[in-house]
Amino acid sequence: MTADTARHGIAVNFARIVLAAGLALATTVVSAAATIILVNINAPGEGFNDPTPVVPVGGNAGTTLGQQRIIVFAQAASIWGTTLTSAISITIRASFVPLTCDATTGVLGRAGALNLWRDFPGAPRANTFYGQALANKLAGANLGANVKVEPEDIIARFNSALGQPHCLPNTTFYLGLDNNHGAQVDLLNTMLHEFAHGLGFQSFTNPETGAQFDNARPTIWDHFTLDTTTNKTWANMTDAERVASAINARKLVWNGANVTSSAPQVLSSGTPNLVISGPAAGAAAGTYDIGTADFGPQLGTPAVTGQLMPVVDSPNQVGLACNPLSAANILAVNGRIALVDRGTCTFVVKAKNVQNAGAIGMIVANNVAGSPPPGLGGTDPTITIPAIEVSQDDGARLKTALARRSRTVSGVIANLGVNSSQFAGADSQGRVLLYTPNPLQPGSSVFHFDTIAFPNLLMEPFVSGDEQNAVVPPADLTFPLLQDLGW
Repeated sequence: MTADTARHGIAVNFARIVLAAGLALATTVVSAAATIILVNINAPGEGFNDPTPVVPVGGNAGTTLGQQRIIVFAQAASIWGTTLTSAISITIRASFVPLTCDATTGVLGRAGALNLWRDFPGAPRANTFYGQALANKLAGANLGANVKVEPEDIIARFNSALGQPHCLPNTTFYLGLDNNHGAQVDLLNTMLHEFAHGLGFQSFTNPETGAQFDNARPTIWDHFTLDTTTNKTWANMTDAERVASAINARKLVWNGANVTSSAPQVLSSGTPNLVISGPAAGAAAGTYDIGTADFGPQLGTPAVTGQLMPVVDSPNQVGLACNPLSAANILAVNGRIALVDRGTCTFVVKAKNVQNAGAIGMIVANNVAGSPPPGLGGTDPTITIPAIEVSQDDGARLKTALARRSRTVSGVIANLGVNSSQFAGADSQGRVLLYTPNPLQPGSSVFHFDTIAFPNLLMEPFVSGDEQNAVVPPADLTFPLLQDLGW
């Protein structure tokens, strides 16, 4: 599964959504710290009520598809229930329905708060909106009990079309509880992720327009999102400033004490980067933002350093590396770092072909505009060389530098390593980065951690496959962020 295939998302303004009535079946998960009530609104025979026979798997004893889905949901609710503290029950309206999807990319789930509250008894910040589950906890009361609002706190929907011919046909949900999902998408991790959105890992401020919710009032999220270029939080910006901040790549951080203090327990030391030097580098010399690979070795110390050489196997000086390299390309990349172009085949195929040609590393130049570059998804345990991606613009800079090589001007040197003064996924002051690609990715931008974090975090926008069915340190930073909000 590549980084292009499966994606988590949230739907802004869920409070305005009305769902058609279906079979309502409530399941209560009681824990020592919080009670979570799961309200199944799928119709008979569908989603959580699907009677298709299945074999028990990974600690999930259900014998129908619907039963196994409910058991996974209950396990996710139990993990969150034992982590949170609230005297007020948390209700989640849930269903499996078809979500946005095609052959290469799909939304696995969507979730968010159904109702927002401000200036309630016990509210820590005035004139600020909180999702209903958190507002109830802080108020110590069910704020919607005597008000005509949607009765549940959270709405969550999961993709029932996953694996069908039109929707990631080679991808299915793993319904076990042991995280032994292999190449499948772990449904438990997906549900933990979506529950977190409903619990507060979101804002109802629109990153596309910069407009805040209901007469320009911030949500609690906006008080903790700090743009390091302007040194302003989203709560204190104009609409135009928020629009610019939402695409200010790797310059928007979470400025909450719990996340910042927990980051050293969770994130690896050293932010991955690419440093270009050498006589031919010219204006291309410097440090680059990169996307890292899910396969092969992680960047570290010592760095992998070598002469950068292009693969050229297609018109217009393009190098796809989708087939075994020619003799000329083998001569070029053997013992060096190979520069290839994104497109036509998977990243792991490219990496395997340049590795077989003797390359010691691979840099993929993106074929679409945007920054920072996304990660390289895929799985192949036989790949032993590091691989990274650079943006389309940076790829063009590198090709320009490589074109200057001559008998008298030696090559371009690439250093694939880490900045050891920073944690992987944090800025120089230890504040964790939020996901702000340019162009904006609606449903993903701002309301997730940046994909450069390592180990991969539950609340990144893309499935990486190594999440740990956990929401607390030392495995993850999701609960510390919710603590910053008031949980």
